[in-house]
Amino acid sequence: MSFFYELALLKSPLDNLTYCSDEKIEIGTLVEVSLQRRKVLSKAVIIKEVEKPTFKCTTIQTITNQFYSKEMLKIASFTSMYYVSSLGEALSLFIPFDKTIDNKDENENFESNIELSKEQEEAYEFCLKNKQSLLFANTGAGKTEIYIKAIEEHLNSGNQAILLMPEISLTPQMQKRLEKVFKEKVAIWHSKITKKRKDEIIKKVLSNEIKLVAGARSALFLPLEKLSLIIVDEEHDESYKSDSKPRYNTKDLALYISKTLDIQAILGSATPSLNTYHKVPFYRLSKTYFDTKKIINYDDSTSSLSSKIVNKIKSTIEQNHQVIIFLPTRANYKYQVCTTCGSSVECPFCSVSMSLHKNALALKCHYCGYTQQIPKSCPSCNTGVIHNLRVGTAQIEEELNFIFEDKTIKRFDRDEVKTDKELRKVLEDFNSNKIDILVGTQMLSKGHDYHNVKLAVVLGIDSILKMNSYKARERALSLLIQISGRSGRKGAGEVIIQTQNKEFFDFYLNNRDYKEFLDEELTFREDLYPPYYKLAKILFAHTNGLKVKDEFDKYTNILKTNENIEVVGANQSPIFKLANKYRYEIMVRSKNVKPLLEVLHSIESPMVSIDMDTIY
Repeated sequence: MSFFYELALLKSPLDNLTYCSDEKIEIGTLVEVSLQRRKVLSKAVIIKEVEKPTFKCTTIQTITNQFYSKEMLKIASFTSMYYVSSLGEALSLFIPFDKTIDNKDENENFESNIELSKEQEEAYEFCLKNKQSLLFANTGAGKTEIYIKAIEEHLNSGNQAILLMPEISLTPQMQKRLEKVFKEKVAIWHSKITKKRKDEIIKKVLSNEIKLVAGARSALFLPLEKLSLIIVDEEHDESYKSDSKPRYNTKDLALYISKTLDIQAILGSATPSLNTYHKVPFYRLSKTYFDTKKIINYDDSTSSLSSKIVNKIKSTIEQNHQVIIFLPTRANYKYQVCTTCGSSVECPFCSVSMSLHKNALALKCHYCGYTQQIPKSCPSCNTGVIHNLRVGTAQIEEELNFIFEDKTIKRFDRDEVKTDKELRKVLEDFNSNKIDILVGTQMLSKGHDYHNVKLAVVLGIDSILKMNSYKARERALSLLIQISGRSGRKGAGEVIIQTQNKEFFDFYLNNRDYKEFLDEELTFREDLYPPYYKLAKILFAHTNGLKVKDEFDKYTNILKTNENIEVVGANQSPIFKLANKYRYEIMVRSKNVKPLLEVLHSIESPMVSIDMDTIY
């Protein structure tokens, strides 16, 4: 007797296919099948049993011991539908259960011995009372203590928990704090850990030896059978949004999982995203754990390191305190420009200017990775001299080394800190006062505790405020608050902001609260943007510029006639050519998600990629 099954092919954009088997297979089982013209077997998941089809079926080759639970299938089905991908692509996010591993049902009692303040206790009770909650806590208000208390509560009931953090926030400090309470029952999960360690963690998660996983967004898809709590720290961070298919948003998926599994979800941030603030009940924790006093100063000079900034750095270091300097961009300069014709040196495969990596003596494209030597003269006019425009971390480090030659200055960005080991070493050296000045990018703002920092310098914040995005104001102010929160964690601290927009920043940093900014921003976005509208980006890309333009024009005309949605933009992409592909995009919105998803699912083009809830 033969059985017939519908299968979802993992990592494949193909629709589900039908295969047969001589034996009955449990729904959710991982199997291996042969595909036409492929020598290697493909992995697939049994979705449902079906009637015998009219066509001849291929037989399933291998039945494994691994399977996807009903809940995983349901969450993957939602992910596939909402983020417009195949079921196989959505299922490939998950790590399956192994039926051969026995679950050790052992209860342990953890004691954190954390004494919460009155305000923290109220926040903690609020989080426990609400299935989904936002912990809107000022920098230094002690939200980590509340997280640990909540995890302790769930683990002592015999359950498991996930603590999600942006990857570059997975600091040694957080690991130490968690291991101190939960010892070997906690595992750290992110892209930099080895495959061997990942396999070990999965095995221990399945056997219930590991009860808490703290990690980057992929930790959400681990097979925790007794999961009862998901915490999303720094929930505003845009690295929670996947940039590959399916383009899911981790915090939104965490809320969906919480609802589906009927488990608790806590989202936390000092600067929550407007969407979360609007839809999740929140507790405002504004009283900081230590008494801190923040002095905010402004510098409207256009030079990278003005005399005002240099003098402040000097006086801070003379008092044996440390300094952090933040820039929105990494590398040495954003790009180089010709003094004669004004052209920049562009990547041959992308329509973007290449960044100068002075230490590597090369120009590099941050989009496709193409690298070339620094040209002696302008490639456009052949006569002009190339000079640098918009400063980055390496140039600031060089200038500081020249001014403070007897001090230790270190860069803290993705070019300099590539591994977990390097990250730990820099933070360890900085916290043990071996480094005087730390120069870095977004990585500096990610929840690291700097004990002796009394001055934070923010350069180039206007480049974020002036971005062509409805989120520009939110991004700039949020980033500034996160950075300024790194100065004076205990006692007094000073922040110098280099900006031509003092009125905007000063209004919210000195006179108002971030909550008031969010309330005003909600009014500004009404009838225009999220959270009131659903927004999606439809991107067309192809190596043949004429072909992709025809496809783009065809769908632009189709979508403009649809009365259920609104086309808010249809143009060349800001980066028109990327990795040798020409790109066009259509931005669509709707107050109702159903007609928008219907439209997105109706687009059948091999050139298209869709970004639902885009954060352009």
